[in-house]
Order: sequence, then structure tokens, then C-alpha cells
Amino acid sequence: MEKNTAPSRAEALVARATGTVSLTFNGLVAEISLSNGPMNLVTRPMLRQLNKAITTVAARSDIRCVILHGGSAKAFCAGSDIKEFDDLRADASEYKILFEDMVLRNLAQVPMPSIAALNGHALGGGFEIALACDLRVLQRGAKIGLPESHLGGLAGNGAVRITRLIGPARAKEMLYTGMTLTDERALDWGLVNRLTDAGEALAGARALAATICQRGPISNRLAKTLVDAAQDMAMDAALYLSTTAQQKIFDSEDLHRGVKAFFEKTNPEFEGR
Repeated sequence: MEKNTAPSRAEALVARATGTVSLTFNGLVAEISLSNGPMNLVTRPMLRQLNKAITTVAARSDIRCVILHGGSAKAFCAGSDIKEFDDLRADASEYKILFEDMVLRNLAQVPMPSIAALNGHALGGGFEIALACDLRVLQRGAKIGLPESHLGGLAGNGAVRITRLIGPARAKEMLYTGMTLTDERALDWGLVNRLTDAGEALAGARALAATICQRGPISNRLAKTLVDAAQDMAMDAALYLSTTAQQKIFDSEDLHRGVKAFFEKTNPEFEGR
């Protein structure tokens, strides 16, 4: 990885606005903001722009964390724009399902840790976006859920991801009934990592990102790889991957910089090498 250098004050915030999505770089953190109306509905144009932002962030070796949030909208994302469903039947895979699933996979596979700052309701396709992030910070009063069954619909991608987080019984209850969860139950069930006061989800996510950025960037990226492998691969294959990951850690300068700082009782300054 490239050596990280502290940006100047003028360079600290560099935004790339793309209409319904904007990408901002703030030092070691990238922020992706949704801006698609008061409810941030998922539309084909928004997904295309979100995918461009994800691709840009994924290629940056200097970024240590990415935050996805709902900007100034009332909701983080209230789900799909169902007006787009009218002309989708046999061709739904071509015009919606396959591309949407690809965008969510790309989000889940960004190499650095990712955080969804849920500054409002995250429902349906919006919660599927949040589920594709590693961590979720939810403001009190906001609800989350996959209520597609109310319309006779299905959150396909979300059904798979939510089951891995909360198990089949709770996942089936949510999917069968279309129930939404309050903040406390979402935390209790393990669907979100932290709760914040109203209006503080982004600040909470930024505080969490700041802590992540202080840790080893190589180890965090490898940790993400191993946790995902633990769910996706056979045990022996995942353990083999862990062996190679550990060797990469011992080959890195960051580990030995961290050890030196430990004995000197100072805070290590990791460079991602």
C-alpha cells in the first residue's frame, strides 16, 4: 500500500457531486452521501451513480474507512421507487435485479471497513444497502426493516444478508410479516452496532471511523477478508487464508512499528506498508 500523507487543510474535503450521490474525501475517510429526494428512494440512476462512487473508493489504497449516509434527507433510504416496477416483468433481471445485486456486492466487497450512518428510516432496498456495509450506526427513533411482503415483494439480497446476522428464525419473521424494528430491538438483535441521539448518526459513524483509522490499515483490510471468508468458505480453506494473511502482517512494516510504539508507550503512526 502507498504511504499515507496528511492532506493540507484545503485538500481535506474534496467532493465529487454526481446528482443523486456525492463522494467526499476527508483525510483517510471517504464519505458517500445519498441525495435522491426527501426519502432517498432507490432508482436506476441512483444505483448507477452509487456504483461509480463505490468503484472510485475501492481503488484508493490510502482510504482506511468509508461511510455511507443519507445526507440531509428525512430517511437514510426508504427503499425502491415502486413506480419503476410498472414495466418490469420477465425482464426484471435485466433492468433491475442483476444490476442492483452487483452494486450491493461491490459495496460489500470494498477492501476497507465500511459504515452505514442511518440518519433516518432504512427500509426495503435502503436497508439492503445498509446491510452491504460492515457496520451500522442508527439514530434513535429511526426504524429498519424489509417490509416488501406488504406489497407481495421480496428483498432477495437482504434476505440472505440478514439471515447471516440474526439467524433464520428471526430473519423469516421479519420477511414473512414485513415487520420493522425499533432502534433498541435492532441493537439487541445485532442488526446495528451503535445507537446515537437523533441527528447524530453521521457524527457517530465519523467517531467510529476515526477509531478505525487509528488502527492498522493492513490488518483491518485483512480482518475484513477473513471475517467474510469465515461465512463464505469451507473451514479449511478459510484457515489457509488466515495463514497467508498472518504472514502478510508479519511482512509489513506497520506491525513492527506498532510493536516498537508499544514498548515505547507511544501511539503508533501506521503508514499502510
